Amino acid sequence: MAGVLVIRQFRPLTEAALISLAVAACYYAAGRLGLLGGLVVESTVVTPIWPPTGVAVAALLLFGARVWPGIALGSFLVIASLTTPGPTTVVTVASNTVAPLCAFLLLRRTGFRLDMARLRDGLALVFLGGFGAMLISATAGVGLQVVTGSLDRSEFWAVWLAWWAGDTMGVLLVTPLLLVLAGPAVRVRVRRWKEAVFLGLATLVLVPVAVLSPMSLLFLVFPLLVWTALRFQLAGSVLCALFASVFATFGATSDQGAFFRLSDIEIMVKLQMFNGSASLTALLLASVITEQRATRRSVRRACEELAEVLEHLAAGEPSPAPSAGSPPGPAEDRAAPPGGHRDP
Repeated sequence: MAGVLVIRQFRPLTEAALISLAVAACYYAAGRLGLLGGLVVESTVVTPIWPPTGVAVAALLLFGARVWPGIALGSFLVIASLTTPGPTTVVTVASNTVAPLCAFLLLRRTGFRLDMARLRDGLALVFLGGFGAMLISATAGVGLQVVTGSLDRSEFWAVWLAWWAGDTMGVLLVTPLLLVLAGPAVRVRVRRWKEAVFLGLATLVLVPVAVLSPMSLLFLVFPLLVWTALRFQLAGSVLCALFASVFATFGATSDQGAFFRLSDIEIMVKLQMFNGSASLTALLLASVITEQRATRRSVRRACEELAEVLEHLAAGEPSPAPSAGSPPGPAEDRAAPPGGHRDP
C-alpha cells in the first residue's frame, strides 16, 4: 500500500518535470527564431518580436504555475547560447520568469478564458498580460545593462521601449496562436475552405507588396485583418497578423520597402507601431465577433425553446421541462394568489 502511495505522489512530479522540459525546449527554439530578426537601437541589439514571452504565457495558462522551472531553464539556455553566463544572468533569468508569471496571475484573477470568446479576454491579454506584465522584464533587463555599465543612461529609454515592445508583441501575437492550436479543432465547411484558401493566397501576395513597396503601403494589411477576423475569428486574424508582423520585421532588418533609408530609431518606431496596430486589430476585433456570435446562438436557442413551449401549450399538452440555464416558461412565471390556488 505504501508503494502505491509513493507511485501516486511521484506521478504528478514526473508529469510536471516532463512538461517543464518541453516548455524549456519550446522557449529555447522560439528564442533562437526571435534572434533572427534583431535590430540595433542605441548600439544594443533588440528584437521587435520576442516569441519566448508568448510561449511562456501560453504554457502557464495551459499547464499552470508548475511549469515555471521550464521557463527559467529555457531563458538560461537562450542566454548561454549568446554569451558566457555570469552573475547578471540570474537577474535576467528571474525577470524573464517573473514577468510571464505575473501575466498569468493577473489573467487568472480576471477570469480569463482560454478560448478568448469575450471582449474582456482580449482586453485582459493586451493590457494586463502584454502591456502591464512585460514592464518587469524590460525594466530589469535594461536597468541591469545600465548598472553594469554596458549601456549609457542617456540610452535607457530608447532601448527600454524597444525591449518592452518586443516582449509585448510576443504575448499579443504568439500566445493567442498557441491557445488556438491547443484548443478543440474547428470544423470548416467546404465553402469556407475555399474562402480560406483564397484569403491565404491574398495574404501571401498583398503583405509582401505592402511591406516591400517603396511607397509604404502597410495600410493594405488591415483590410485583410478585418476580413479574417469577421470570417475566421481568432484563428484567422492571429495568423494573418503574425505573418504580417514577421514579414514587416524582415523588411525592417533588411532595410527594404517601407523601411528604406530610415534611421535605426525610425525603423524601430515604425515597425512597432505597425506590429502593435496589427495585433490589437486582430485580437480585439476577433474577440468582439466571437462574443457577438455566441450571444446570437444563445438567443436563438432561447427562442427555439420558447417556441416549443408555446406549441405544447397550444396543443393542450404539458410543456417540456426547460433546459438548464434557460428562462422559466410562461406557466412558471405566474405567481399563485394568496388563496394557495391559481385562477382557471
